[in-house]
Amino acid sequence: MAASSSTFPLRSSRAVLNPLSLSSSHSRLSPAVSFPLRSQHPKWSFNLPNPPPRSLKIFSVRESKAPTVTGDTWQKSVINSETPVLVEFYASWCGPCRMVHRVIDEITVEYAGKLKCFVLNADVELQIAEDYDIKAVPVVLLFKNGKKCDTVVGTMPKEFYVSAIERVLKP
Repeated sequence: MAASSSTFPLRSSRAVLNPLSLSSSHSRLSPAVSFPLRSQHPKWSFNLPNPPPRSLKIFSVRESKAPTVTGDTWQKSVINSETPVLVEFYASWCGPCRMVHRVIDEITVEYAGKLKCFVLNADVELQIAEDYDIKAVPVVLLFKNGKKCDTVVGTMPKEFYVSAIERVLKP
């Protein structure tokens, strides 16, 4: 017995056996359940409502305690700063960058007044990333008197960042 196109969405020369459709009262092949879940069998009549549409929320990007620095603010915020500066180069798609964000957030609070902390999206600010030879993210650069003093590449424990900061803060 060939399946008709109204019974099955795929046209085939062979019948498709559906275990849900076989019963003593049905001799022909027909689906017992369709989607959205509605039973075509009178004994199993149920209608489940379709869930309401959900709004799309992006959870990977969160507010950082360290402000964002851009090409427009780079000179004033980093190069001309009299206070030492930490800049985290990141990308929005980078999972390890999110872990570094948490550490930088803690450092921002702990070193408030002694160190300025910024984050920079390397995908958006390509020229700055190129100027400092950033090939991968996350990378943290430390500046003192407008000059790059130290670099921490990759996701490291907080102690690595603190150690680099302490070296930069020494007179």
